[in-house]
Amino acid sequence: MPTLPMATTPFRHLFPSPHFPSSSSLRFPPPCFTSSLSGSTSRRLALFHLGTAIPQSQLLGGKISKLFRDEGNILEAATAGNMAQASTAISEGNVLNWAKYDKRRMLHVVYRVADLDKTIKFYIECLGMKLLRRRDIPEERYANAFLGYGPEDSHFVVELTYNYGVDKYDIGTGFGHFGIAVEDVAKTVDLVKAKGGKVTREPGPVKGGKTVIAFVEDPDGYKFELLERGPTPEPLCQVMLRVGDLDRSIKFYEKAFGMELLRKRDNPEYKYTIAMMGYGPEDKSAVLELTYNYGVTEYDKGNGYAQIAIGTDDVYKTAEAIRLCGGKITREPGPLPVINTKITACLDPDGWKSVFVDNVDFLKELE
Repeated sequence: MPTLPMATTPFRHLFPSPHFPSSSSLRFPPPCFTSSLSGSTSRRLALFHLGTAIPQSQLLGGKISKLFRDEGNILEAATAGNMAQASTAISEGNVLNWAKYDKRRMLHVVYRVADLDKTIKFYIECLGMKLLRRRDIPEERYANAFLGYGPEDSHFVVELTYNYGVDKYDIGTGFGHFGIAVEDVAKTVDLVKAKGGKVTREPGPVKGGKTVIAFVEDPDGYKFELLERGPTPEPLCQVMLRVGDLDRSIKFYEKAFGMELLRKRDNPEYKYTIAMMGYGPEDKSAVLELTYNYGVTEYDKGNGYAQIAIGTDDVYKTAEAIRLCGGKITREPGPLPVINTKITACLDPDGWKSVFVDNVDFLKELE
């Protein structure tokens, strides 16, 4: 498979290769929920804490060096050390607490397709989506299209990317499916069949539950789970990704991304556990479904699925929180050339990519 550009708006040039590293090739610093922090982290926090750089010597009354030079006063030295640790802990806490209260929302999910027109037609005719916008960039040999169930400023949508001349992608084993809430699963499945679509799981109750579901595939083989629900403001409701350590991932997304653990369900009969993470209830907002299959710690991510974009009020604080929680920043926070949209990009502990976008800049982009 040739190396392909990451064609996306406005983040295309940030991802020159569609290939994802395996979890074994990544090295992460200690997670934020452990008790230790490196000296470099402390220095970053000193500059970052509430946007104010306060020298530690000032916090301790300018007496640190004197206390430690005084060999006869071990108690004072120990007290100073405790004060310094407390200052670092407070700074860390402010950064991570801010992530919980930041104004965040899942904006769109990006993935690559082989035939843009064919995929758009399938999504409109079979899944009931609307084409929100589309653009072709011939000088850079790519095109993309945004589809969903409502405007981008208030709904989670898909961004389809077509790279000129590429007619096939490897979806891999790590990506699971997208979820769509429909009022009548059987009716939707009949429509998909009538349009020549592929149904991989007929309508029926989910294993171990009562919710009626079905699975269908789009022209590129991306799976969609149809979930029978009543009317909802967010029909495009799930992105499912497989992870190698569920507890680690839950802690990361709670701390670094400010997501809430909405529910967790273990299915020992079928040897898997799921966790629903998000910024609001499942019936009203899009969520991330993390799946752990017993004994499986690594997955092939392929080169089809790209990333989720998430809105934030401050990409700089977001990047700092991600670092503190052991995530890897792949694009330092700051404005993009020409358009000046502020973003930062990162990898979670399993190597899944996310892009955080400044909320104000995102709305300007839509204008």
